[in-house]
Amino acid sequence: MKVLIIIPAYNEEKSIKKVIERLQSTCPQYDYVIINDGSTDRTKEICKKNQYHVLNLPENRGLTSGIQTGMRYALKNGYDAALQFDADGQHLPEYIEDMVKYMEEKNCDIVIASRYYGAKMPIRMRTIGGKMISAAIWLTTGKHLTDPTSGMRLYRRNMIRRFAKDASYAPEPATVAYLIRMGADVQEVKVEMEERTKGKSYLTPVNATKYMVRELSSILFRQWFRERRRVRKDTGNSEQLQPCEMKKVVGGNNQ
Repeated sequence: MKVLIIIPAYNEEKSIKKVIERLQSTCPQYDYVIINDGSTDRTKEICKKNQYHVLNLPENRGLTSGIQTGMRYALKNGYDAALQFDADGQHLPEYIEDMVKYMEEKNCDIVIASRYYGAKMPIRMRTIGGKMISAAIWLTTGKHLTDPTSGMRLYRRNMIRRFAKDASYAPEPATVAYLIRMGADVQEVKVEMEERTKGKSYLTPVNATKYMVRELSSILFRQWFRERRRVRKDTGNSEQLQPCEMKKVVGGNNQ
């Protein structure tokens, strides 16, 4: 499979170099693109200095816009799958190959990297929200996801099209739940993740609570009013678009 690793980054000057170096040494067979989401620190400068593959957004637009930008790039360049991958060092590239192989083997639409697959989610303050979201997804779809808030997800080409063309497809559990209801085959693979050691997480206790309430409300209520677009299996036909080379975004050029 031709895979693009999409790395949204906002003020990740302390971790971006380490993340890319580890990614390049572990998975040189896969392309990547950093979506610099209007960072106000040295993230853009570091990417340019090291000639990383990067698309720079002029201002901070949030995760959904960043992922959509990456998905549009993946769609335009005919990638078979796209992986959402954090820039803070928590996601480990050693598991990417397993996720790709699993998608190829199962011919599924989304593969989620799960910290708790095959084991119980520990009961801690930070995991209570995840357990509630998991319960809401099971209640509305019949699908049990052990790690629904995991941000390391691999999307097949039919999913890339949806995220690229519709800004309502946020890369969040509520969208995954909606896609399951529309017929998407969503699977999980067991992974390990590291704790953030650099930078500052967006998910403060207040923001984490708001996030949980928003996702639960969307899963239990709002998603039922979304347009019902059934998921069609990927036919394997590439997009009929002229591909552009990765070197065109090296060093921060957005051609």
